[in-house]
Amino acid sequence: VQLQAFGGGLVQAGGSLRLSCAACGFTLADYAIGWFRQAPGKEREGVSWISTSGGTYYADFVKGRFTISRDNAKNTVYLQMNSLKSEDTAVYYCAADKSFLRLRIENPAYWGQGTQVTVSS
Repeated sequence: VQLQAFGGGLVQAGGSLRLSCAACGFTLADYAIGWFRQAPGKEREGVSWISTSGGTYYADFVKGRFTISRDNAKNTVYLQMNSLKSEDTAVYYCAADKSFLRLRIENPAYWGQGTQVTVSS
């Protein structure tokens, strides 16, 4: 059972990136998925979440800029990040749990490895 996050990179401020979270060994459609990030010297914070029914939720600091979605046929969840700012620079992680509550309190069953997003100003 494995969760993999990828798609990070270096982008200029104002640019876009799309992160992907893929599952191996289990079906993502059965899980709520969350994206989290951790910048150097800062605590990890929740960015966006999607429930099994497709409900989407965003931290205030990414509302209107980021979009979370899932493609159950591809067993993948995406985080489209637009209008990136330098303060979005962080390692981004995806996580999965059958309980949306456990996901929101950052105690999920599965964590993916991080992918680095660097936004240059």
